[in-house]
Amino acid sequence: MSTEIEARARLFDAIEGGSTFWSREIVSSGARAVIERIIGGAYDAVKYERVISKVRTTSAEQILEKIGETDSHFIYPGTDEWPEHLDDLASPPIALIVRGDVALLKSSQLAIVGTRNPTHYGVRVAQDFAAGFVDRNWCITSGGAYGIDAAAHKGALIAEGSKIAVLAAGIDINYPAGHARLFAEILEAGAIVTEVMPGVNAIPSRFLTRNRLIAALSNATLVVEAAFRSGSLRTARDAAELFRPVMAIPGPINSPTSEGCHRLIGERAAEIVTSVSDAVEFLSI
Repeated sequence: MSTEIEARARLFDAIEGGSTFWSREIVSSGARAVIERIIGGAYDAVKYERVISKVRTTSAEQILEKIGETDSHFIYPGTDEWPEHLDDLASPPIALIVRGDVALLKSSQLAIVGTRNPTHYGVRVAQDFAAGFVDRNWCITSGGAYGIDAAAHKGALIAEGSKIAVLAAGIDINYPAGHARLFAEILEAGAIVTEVMPGVNAIPSRFLTRNRLIAALSNATLVVEAAFRSGSLRTARDAAELFRPVMAIPGPINSPTSEGCHRLIGERAAEIVTSVSDAVEFLSI
C-alpha cells in the first residue's frame, strides 16, 4: 500500500491539472485508494490509458527524486504548508511544487492580472497597486508572463514586498525565457508555484487551468487591462465563482486593452476601482 506522499506523487505525475473527474475521485476516495483502483483495473482501460500506463510504469521514488533535484517543496492536502483555500475549487490540485517561501501561500494575497500587451498606463497602474498592497503587508500573486504579470511583480519588488508567480510550466523552466532574471528576483522574497512536473513545457490549456490557482490562492483579484476575450477574464470569473472579490480598472472607452475590464464592470462581475484607497475600502482592510 502506498503512503500518502507516494500516492500523491504518482497521481500528480500522471494526471493533467484541473481534471474534474480525477479530482472528484481523489477527494471522495482518497489518493491511496485511487492508486489501488488504477492498478487493479477499476477504470476504463481505453479512456484512461495514458494515466493508467504512467501510474503503472513510474515509481514514486523517481518522481520525488526529480522534484527534489529542483530544490522545491512538494505539498498536498494534509501537509502543514497546504493553503486550504485551494480546496474550494471544483477541481483542486492533487499537489503543488513550490520554490521559495512556501509559507507565503497562506498569506493575504492580491491577484493582479491582465494583458501581455499593456499600455504604459496599465503598467503604471499594476505597479502602483502592487506597491500599495505590499505596503499593507499583502502578497502580490500573478502569472509569469510579459505585460501586467511582470509589472505587478516589479511593483512588489520595488516596494520590497512579497510576491508569488504561478507558472504553467515546470518549476525548472523559465517561461518566458526573458523572465529568468525576474524569476530569480521573485525567489529572493517570494515563491514560484506550479501544478506540473519539472521539465514539462507550457501549452495553452495549462494557462487556463493555472488561472484557477491564481484566483483560489488570492483573497481578491484585480484586472488591470484585458482584451474582450482574455485569459484574465477567466481568472476573474474563477475568482467570482469562489465568491472572492473581483475588481477592475477602467481605461479609455476606445482602448482595446480595456474592453475586458469594461465588460466585467458593465456586467457587474467586478467592482470599479480607480485607486489603491478605493480597493482598500472595497475590501475593508
